Amino acid sequence: MYNPKSLKAEEFIDHQEILDTLKYADENKENFELIDSLLEKAKNLKGLTHREASVLLACEDEERTRKMFDLAEQIKKDFYGNRIVMFAPLYLSNYCVNGCVYCPYHYKNKHICRKKLSQEEIKREVIALQDMGHKRLALEAGEDPVNNPIEYILESIKTIYSIKHKNGAIRRVNVNIAATTVENYRKLKEAGIGTYILFQETYHKESYEKLHPTGPKHNYSYHTEAMDRAMEGGIDDVGLGVLFGLELYRYEFAGLLMHAEHLEAVHGVGPHTISVPRIKKADDIDPSVFDNGISDETFGKICALIRICVPYTGMIISTRESPAVRDRVIRLGVSQISGASKTSVGGYADGGEEENSEQFDVSDNRTLDEVVNWLMSKGYIPSFCTACYRAGRTGDRFMKLCKSGQIQNCCQPNALLTLKEYLIDYASPETKKIGEQLIKNELDNIPNEKVKSKCIELLELIEKGDRDFKF
Repeated sequence: MYNPKSLKAEEFIDHQEILDTLKYADENKENFELIDSLLEKAKNLKGLTHREASVLLACEDEERTRKMFDLAEQIKKDFYGNRIVMFAPLYLSNYCVNGCVYCPYHYKNKHICRKKLSQEEIKREVIALQDMGHKRLALEAGEDPVNNPIEYILESIKTIYSIKHKNGAIRRVNVNIAATTVENYRKLKEAGIGTYILFQETYHKESYEKLHPTGPKHNYSYHTEAMDRAMEGGIDDVGLGVLFGLELYRYEFAGLLMHAEHLEAVHGVGPHTISVPRIKKADDIDPSVFDNGISDETFGKICALIRICVPYTGMIISTRESPAVRDRVIRLGVSQISGASKTSVGGYADGGEEENSEQFDVSDNRTLDEVVNWLMSKGYIPSFCTACYRAGRTGDRFMKLCKSGQIQNCCQPNALLTLKEYLIDYASPETKKIGEQLIKNELDNIPNEKVKSKCIELLELIEKGDRDFKF
């Protein structure tokens, strides 16, 4: 029985409810009166339900699809302006005891190079990332209680936060590790993590169990209920995601929104981020084996509808996607992207791809400077801001500010301050020239004169060598 307030996975992600939702969507995909009313409702910036959203996803009318895209762009601007937050993944270890059939880390893969970073190697990786200009990392590790115990993750977080190199510093560490216990989530919270990220992979229980035939990840309920345990452990911000291509995308889309609704219903705080990865080629993995792949057009529509239906969430596009695809979907609601990513263990300091340890093939191989330049040329502000996390604006406090629009008073100046740091410390001459003009133009978009005046003052101090100001 479907119950968004239940703490049981099979009740807040109810299989029959999803089937009923898809049936309802098929019956109403040409009900243009209903579809138009839903688009009007979405303009109120309160989101849509999984059932309403599924109707829009099923609709194939070109004119209304264009309206969805335009609305997604406007909603993103209303909540996040023209800022795009930058981050990079850091792979600590690819040892894993699970048998996931879509991931090259699966324990039966005997020809992938297994590697685990020492704390000294982590330091070298972090310095390499700092030298690019990164301030925000997402830690990744396979599930292996012997090689990657929680103590190793905690020690690695401590190491990362301790490294100050030239003007570099990692100011926020998000963590993407396997589902764990309330006690371990409490330890991660105490270690000062930002967002806890866990991809569901698929919400279809039968498919999930087939795709995860062995290992602790086989337990669908334990995995799906992880966000509730994380929040019970005190983690304010959690990030959802499915791996599109494993199961039928309309099923996954409904399940993803149901999970967001569940978090709102139980905790009063929906997902801080939603990621939309698609399965990609990797060592020992051929994505064509999975026959549920989605086109670039459908992928764009999913991105737009996530923004429309969960308007407050941060939406993440990784370097799994090509520059062309990222260029297409960036306007459809994306608010965070990775840059210059390496998915191999030790890939930043030593270029470890030749060791064959990556999790998936990267499709966007541009440098961080090239990505920053590209974003600015499109009219976006690349932001390296971590101020909300460090000022305690997390969880329900962040959501209240975000949903009310007040967060703009912090985000716009913080984005400009961190971009200024990047331009001075790391940017190429061409990128710096474009960026300085962008900052000058964007100062006029700060509505509060006191905030604008203070921002100008701090920008001048950054020019003189000071760092790390925040609103």
